[in-house]
Amino acid sequence: MASDRLFIGIDSGTQGTKAVVFSEKSGALLAESYAQYALIENHKGGREQNPEDWISACREVIHNVLKADAVNVEHICGIGVSGQQHGMVPLDKDGNVIRAAKLWCDTETVAQCETLTKRLGGAEVVNQRIGNQIAVGFTASKILWLKENEPENYAKLDSVLLPHDYINFWLTGEKVTDLGDASGTAYFDVRERKWSEDVLDAIDKTGKLRECLPRLVQAHEPAGLVQRGILEEFGLSGDIIVSSGGGDNMMAAIGTGNVEEGVVTASFGTSGTIYAYADKPVIESSGELAAFCSSSGGWLPLICTMNVTVATELVRNLLNVDIKEMNDLAKDAPVGAEGILLLPYFNGERTPALPNGKAMLSGMSSLNFTRENVCRAAMEGATFGMRYGLDVVKRNGIIPKEIRLVGGGAKSPLWRQISANIFNCPVVCLVNEEAGAAGAALQALWCWGHENGSSQSLKDLANKYVQLDEETRCVPDKEQAEIYNGVYCQYLELSKAAIELY
Repeated sequence: MASDRLFIGIDSGTQGTKAVVFSEKSGALLAESYAQYALIENHKGGREQNPEDWISACREVIHNVLKADAVNVEHICGIGVSGQQHGMVPLDKDGNVIRAAKLWCDTETVAQCETLTKRLGGAEVVNQRIGNQIAVGFTASKILWLKENEPENYAKLDSVLLPHDYINFWLTGEKVTDLGDASGTAYFDVRERKWSEDVLDAIDKTGKLRECLPRLVQAHEPAGLVQRGILEEFGLSGDIIVSSGGGDNMMAAIGTGNVEEGVVTASFGTSGTIYAYADKPVIESSGELAAFCSSSGGWLPLICTMNVTVATELVRNLLNVDIKEMNDLAKDAPVGAEGILLLPYFNGERTPALPNGKAMLSGMSSLNFTRENVCRAAMEGATFGMRYGLDVVKRNGIIPKEIRLVGGGAKSPLWRQISANIFNCPVVCLVNEEAGAAGAALQALWCWGHENGSSQSLKDLANKYVQLDEETRCVPDKEQAEIYNGVYCQYLELSKAAIELY
């Protein structure tokens, strides 16, 4: 056996796919590669991608990392896959993709959410049955949408997979899913950790859909072994395991050491998420808190906002400035952006539930309407949305002592300080910024060990390998935190106005 076992971590996201090679011996990432692809959008809220693009990107990044000088391909022992949650990948009986995958950010299925909720007896009954609501981003409504809008494609349906499941299928030929990603479908009972017959019947009472679902595997179990053809394509050999994998939030939880109680992670990516580990289901009657299972054997109570770097990127593109220029402009604006407030519901919103919501820019006057203030308002508005989610987490008894930040927004020192002040809590980043891909690699190491008789827990591995970057730590400024509390109250009033309008 190799003296230094290596594991590939893949993070397939909305904008692109990243691959890393993780060294068990040093804990370092020996190689990284990234490939982008396009988003298909329409004016009805549809947001889709071609799964073939994910596979092409995976091929590219795996080839790239295996060519790195520091990587010995003979030492590769396993692969772990992180994928964007909730997407619907419909396959026919031959395993071919029937149509483009509808994604987590697709809001074209609002009517189907309402239909399913009504069929099941209302939101309260749904929450009792599955522990979650049938949110517009979740997979259930996408399948009903397919059935109602493209019956010819639904008739071809033989399997329905989530994005990370589809990449695992490409690697192994096995159709499986883990409990974490499954819990984001809205046809999975998070208390009982099994498919919900009630919701499946509400989508299709014929029973067809039950036959289309993948096999469930536990977090520590492999999805399968890499197929011979894939091994040959990449110059690999031996029995290389593919771990169960999971949704991007579940894998980032592992990559940030969020595998035991007391740790809270906030992701400042395209969307925003805040989540914490729990050893039992955390279910809220309002449905604002997503009661997911984790990909580490427990549960992962989580809130999601739809617009974080979405807001800053739109403003940056509008003003035609690069990332550094935007940060410099925002830094020159005062706390609170002189009264300008951005409600960043560009893609609708999940928390609060406003799938048809729109963004609002308010508080403008002839004196304060400057590039500087608009840039800062974008950062502040996106963070206020995250603060709302943090308040939901807190009211369920999860009180952070510090918050671990990941995602593109966390790379900005200014935005980190803004978040510390708005959250009124210390924040810190990780030494390894690639939490999703690294978490996937770490899960693959755990799975390999479990298959080979190791007694190391995932908690042990996280404590050994996950390191905080203390140079990024920001603590709240008391005076600025107090100002932000006042501005946040105004943000909540603006959000209430959006609820009335949309």
